[in-house]
Amino acid sequence: MAILKEIKESLYKEEVMNQLAQIFKALADPTRLKIIYVLSKSSLCVCDIANLLDMTQSAISHHLRLLRNLRLVKFKKEGKTVIYSLDDEHVLQLFKQGLDHVKHE
Repeated sequence: MAILKEIKESLYKEEVMNQLAQIFKALADPTRLKIIYVLSKSSLCVCDIANLLDMTQSAISHHLRLLRNLRLVKFKKEGKTVIYSLDDEHVLQLFKQGLDHVKHE
């Protein structure tokens, strides 16, 4: 069938699918989703995120490192302080779409 051939030819490369799977895997963690949420409201330092989520700075740093490696968050230095924010609008849209789906009845 022509449609099957068309679909097969349009499949993304394994590397792209693996990267996408890693993003969804990272977003499968409730703590990381909370970090995404608070960063959607404001750029924050590790200490502020830790305070908001009642967690240690070390634990938050661990999660941020993973999110940063997947390009879901980015950081900038302001003096000795490191400020984190969402990498781009796509991250916020992923979060919002998932939340909308969960809240949809």
